[in-house]
Amino acid sequence: MKRSGVADLPLHGGRVPEWLAQRMTRLGAAVTEAIVSDYGTSAFLSRLSDPFWFQALGAVMGMDWHSSGITTSVMGALKRGLAPKADELGLYLCGGRGRFSRNTPNELRTIGYRRGFDGESLVRTSRLTARIDNNAIADGFQIYLHTFLVDEKGEWVVVQQGLNDQTGMARRYHWHSAAIKDFIEEPHTGIVGEPQGTIMNLVDAHARPAQNAMLDLTRMRPEKSLREAAAASLDISRVPYLQLPTHHGVRPNDVDLKRLGAVLAVAYDRDLHDFAELLLLEKLGPRTLQSLALVAEVIHGTPSRFNDPARFSFAHGGKDGHPFAVPTKTYDESLNFLRSALDHAKPVSTGRGNDRVEFGREKLEALKRLNRFAHSVETHLKPEANFDELITHEQSISVSVGGRTVFDDKRRVRTVSPRQRSLF
Repeated sequence: MKRSGVADLPLHGGRVPEWLAQRMTRLGAAVTEAIVSDYGTSAFLSRLSDPFWFQALGAVMGMDWHSSGITTSVMGALKRGLAPKADELGLYLCGGRGRFSRNTPNELRTIGYRRGFDGESLVRTSRLTARIDNNAIADGFQIYLHTFLVDEKGEWVVVQQGLNDQTGMARRYHWHSAAIKDFIEEPHTGIVGEPQGTIMNLVDAHARPAQNAMLDLTRMRPEKSLREAAAASLDISRVPYLQLPTHHGVRPNDVDLKRLGAVLAVAYDRDLHDFAELLLLEKLGPRTLQSLALVAEVIHGTPSRFNDPARFSFAHGGKDGHPFAVPTKTYDESLNFLRSALDHAKPVSTGRGNDRVEFGREKLEALKRLNRFAHSVETHLKPEANFDELITHEQSISVSVGGRTVFDDKRRVRTVSPRQRSLF
């Protein structure tokens, strides 16, 4: 994959409540297992290195769809969820935020020793990516989160995030070993953050003359260097940006209403809903079907499907109530469907369990069929979501589906100690 773009990430204060963190951990692990089961670890790493898909994953997990907190919370949920299954899946996630990022070298050495990797080479890679993004790209952002995910074949992805104190914005950087031919030329798969005007990027493909010029400068007499530096200017190209807005609420122009309309048609149109239930092998309410259709797209969708990550917040809402409160009952039903399919699909030693395994695999195949069906509805019927009606509907059913936000917790706890506060 090549650099896939840049998006604004407004910094949000707050925390992920425990009731959501637990669900995010389970859903993140289940989505990962489903992707690895169908496509392998390399495909999962490719998805994770795509900043658009990453944002969609965070939204479908119930995080605020556009905030910097998605990076911290998604990588934290994946680390918790994948750790017990690391050897089974062949995926190992190291690092984290703040002091946890400093654990990355030792974690990589430990994994390298256990799995036969060149741990020191991975440590060097980890440090190099951090230094390039912190020092070689002078965009005003200081790295405060560094995560390193490696599979059993040694393929890896780095996701790290920087903070700009002056602007109150964050920038996320994505790296993928499969895309890198040269560490000092176009190494990123994506950079996510707010445009700050023209920035210095000394690892851009167009910056090779600048790199050579800097080497020449080290061999020049100081007085000559100063004279030439005063007249010099470097033409550094800018990467394309997906600008995620600073407003909290999801608005109609934030989503592809035709794509969202297809999901809603599959969920709520009686004939389409009946057919979708037939595809999924069991009866499900329309609200759960809506969520599963979006989860299925995260698992099986192609890269072009994630250019409007806000759409995926219509699976399980957002912790701050945008576009609506997290429907915990629906979230659990979606999780139970996916988790039971994955658990049943695992091989068993006794022949008696073959029917169980086949049923589990059939349920996983059903998600593929649901994804294809929604795309077919979108292509042939071209339905369009009525945004205002959808928001009104979600608000009207919120209580019945266990709607919950972080503000509900604040009503229960009047004061919050400084230790409990955190900045995503």
